[in-house]
Amino acid sequence: MGTAPGTPPAGPRPARGFPAPGRRPPGHGAGRRRARPAGSALLALPAVFFAVFFGYPVVAITARGLGEGRALEVLTAPGTRQVLWFTLWQAAASTALTLVLALPAAYALARFAFPGRNLLRALITVPFVMPTVVVGSAFLALLGRGGLLEQLWGVRLDTSVWAILLAHVFFNFSVVVRTVGGLWAQLDPGQEEAARMLGAGPFAAWRRVTLPALAPALAAAALMVFLFTFTSFGVIQVLGGPRFATLEVEIYRQTAQLLDLPAAAVLTLVQFGAVAAVLALHAWTVRRRETALRLVDPERTARRPRGAGQWALLGGVLLTVAVLLVLPLGVLVERSLSGPDGYGLAHYRALFASDGTFLVAPWEAVHNSLRYGAVATLIALVVGGAAAAALTTDAGRLVRGFDALLMLPLGTSAVTVGFGFLITLDAPPLDLRSSWILVPLAQALVGVPFVIRIMLPVLRAVDDRLRQAAAVLGASPARVWREIDLPLARRALLPAAGFAFAVSLGEFGATVFLARPDAPTLPVAVARLLGRAGESAYGQAMALSTVLMAVCLLTLLALERIRPLRAGGF
Repeated sequence: MGTAPGTPPAGPRPARGFPAPGRRPPGHGAGRRRARPAGSALLALPAVFFAVFFGYPVVAITARGLGEGRALEVLTAPGTRQVLWFTLWQAAASTALTLVLALPAAYALARFAFPGRNLLRALITVPFVMPTVVVGSAFLALLGRGGLLEQLWGVRLDTSVWAILLAHVFFNFSVVVRTVGGLWAQLDPGQEEAARMLGAGPFAAWRRVTLPALAPALAAAALMVFLFTFTSFGVIQVLGGPRFATLEVEIYRQTAQLLDLPAAAVLTLVQFGAVAAVLALHAWTVRRRETALRLVDPERTARRPRGAGQWALLGGVLLTVAVLLVLPLGVLVERSLSGPDGYGLAHYRALFASDGTFLVAPWEAVHNSLRYGAVATLIALVVGGAAAAALTTDAGRLVRGFDALLMLPLGTSAVTVGFGFLITLDAPPLDLRSSWILVPLAQALVGVPFVIRIMLPVLRAVDDRLRQAAAVLGASPARVWREIDLPLARRALLPAAGFAFAVSLGEFGATVFLARPDAPTLPVAVARLLGRAGESAYGQAMALSTVLMAVCLLTLLALERIRPLRAGGF
């Protein structure tokens, strides 16, 4: 029997007290009016947090630097042009090299089913949460003074561009694998197989069918890698030496060493403009990826490798991961154990004594980092959780660009943020210059975007009709959140906390300004030790880097037990 036009299709009856799918609940308009104040209140917390602890310091220090009118002089200086050229060149080269080396791994994890696949995916994710100082230390141990490469072949590349590029590939490998591989796993392989049945060769079928579908994910991954390498600081600081400097390193040098705020302010604006353009492009590619494709269950697309070619590809991927990702970390551990009298724990024991480099023993940095990281994670969860919840409300949808605005700390100069804290948060009611809370506040700015990115897809998956029905039935906004959103948000809460904690541990650009001499963090302590001459200081830096690496690894393993990391993003 036919259905009259406008009549809803037959189906199961809705649960008692909830509207039928496709129908507006009674009092629908009142429910939405009731939800608006809650959305506005949720928006207020992240808006105030970012305005006070991000916008105000960055704008204040930039305005102070630009007050002398030296913008044209700084921009036309030969040194500035050299720094800009190297920043752009190394970011483009790092992005291209990362894509070339990571795309085979993205394909293997997307299309091949083999033992240890989930373990390999988790292992590939480890470098992304590693502090950049540890990444630089690992490649210094592999390619630098007394490193493995020098011992085997007499070659030392500690201040080579190749060392910088490979370190950037190490750090960003998982960005490509998880972004591109996550989409690749959800593309129907039958379309490519149909093209081959119609006479297209393997490469032609991939180029005409799969590549256009992957283009948005490829663009998004490339832009994110470019963003991270364009603003690189820790890796360049450790491996670049005096010969190479990115914009971020030059901002640090002009601010901390030369005390030239006008030059630093101009360079900050240049970097900010480039980051804003990259984030705008990235948001556009993400929207294309979300709206233009029909996807299938990724579990249906993976199969065992077939033929010598596919097994050789998988073997090449495993070899690349072993050499590029595992070897540097293994050499870092080996260097930390190597002493003048052979292998032992001498460098680790030296961490418990102060030799004048620190006001306290270097080992105190472990306690400081854990304490700061825990507080930063709590702040990031509160602010990021409120932002993610607000972005799912009517008020959050009305504020266009707010989502992208919250991502700006990922690409803004952390050096500028740290120095801005010192010169702006020094008067009532925010006289925090001598307070320890400055460090976790700066670290939380980096953690909030990860919390939002992990929690937002989960909260957006909640059927808004459930919230509307609960509001119509008299539930307050707080009860709607507690009864409907929170049970689902718990799925993402602990993974978000894990990533926020890991990135807080590794924050360096702002912390190097804010950490007190008697309370250094692990990255700051490693950088100070690497800046000293002598094998003892070098060995202690390797030992402290190994400790920092172990803490990040334990965090990621705990995160993996809470919820297995799947392809598709962070």
